[in-house]
Amino acid sequence: MTNRLVIVPTYNEAENIQKLVRNVFAQQRKFDILVVDDNSPDGTAMLVQGMQEEFKDRLHLICRKGKSGLGTAYIAGFKWALERPYAFIFEMDADFSHAPNDLIRLYNACVKNGADLAIGSRYKTGVNVVNWPMGRVLLSYIASKYVRFITGMQISDTTAGFICYRREILEKINLDKIKFVGYAFQIEMKFKTHLLGFKIEEIPVIFVDRTRGTSKMNTGIISEAVFGVLRMKFKSLFSNYEI
Repeated sequence: MTNRLVIVPTYNEAENIQKLVRNVFAQQRKFDILVVDDNSPDGTAMLVQGMQEEFKDRLHLICRKGKSGLGTAYIAGFKWALERPYAFIFEMDADFSHAPNDLIRLYNACVKNGADLAIGSRYKTGVNVVNWPMGRVLLSYIASKYVRFITGMQISDTTAGFICYRREILEKINLDKIKFVGYAFQIEMKFKTHLLGFKIEEIPVIFVDRTRGTSKMNTGIISEAVFGVLRMKFKSLFSNYEI
């Protein structure tokens, strides 16, 4: 067991998960992995179970009964991590859009630079996205600008999902009060971290769209992000807003 845990939510990631696990475990620094699987019909969880003997005490699995959303998957992972002595908790996609080599860069931003939250940012130094259609690039980039304007956060990539948290952030945030379940979950977590006064640092990374499996993006997720952010900001103006 290390003090670093990478949480990977999965739904139908059988084509990617074994390779991802081996890539993370091949890094120069040791990381533990927790896969949170939402009852994938393609057998993702069974593939992880098949690797657990090989990576005993380093590869962990939560199997959930249904597809309940990205946010609730991460919250389940956060609660699991807080029951154990992990000091640094990472979020990472299973589809290789986040490069395992960048885990160490996020970790170093916290350990060496004193960040409490390190974000793998697509937009810190321009637009570092590969294989996305132009329409999706523009949508994501404009969404981050919109969120930054509404919330006042000085973050270039507000919807990023490649993150390293210091444990103290997750201990401070009331995880049972997180409202969003889609990609807006990422915005809400950053916003509450910002309100609590933690140090946030963005690390430029190259985001590569998946080559295997199917994207989970849909219009409902986008709507939650656009309209949910307005509600979240409005509620934060009142003293009874619970972080």
